[in-house]
Amino acid sequence: MLALSRKKKEALIINNNIEVTILEIKNDQVKVGISAPKDVPIYRKEVYMQIQKSNEEAVSAKGMDALRNLF
Repeated sequence: MLALSRKKKEALIINNNIEVTILEIKNDQVKVGISAPKDVPIYRKEVYMQIQKSNEEAVSAKGMDALRNLF
């Protein structure tokens, strides 16, 4: 993991097309702005993990039934 220090209104560039800007720092919270192409999905980690879990459950439950029905 790369750890960087940034101040308010400072930014990072990722892969030449994603900009992460520190918008606000208040107490123990940091507000972050992200500019990226529309085809780049951006999720909070807890939401991303829930999506992954739901996808795994769907594949394991419905995927096996669909495969059985093919044969």
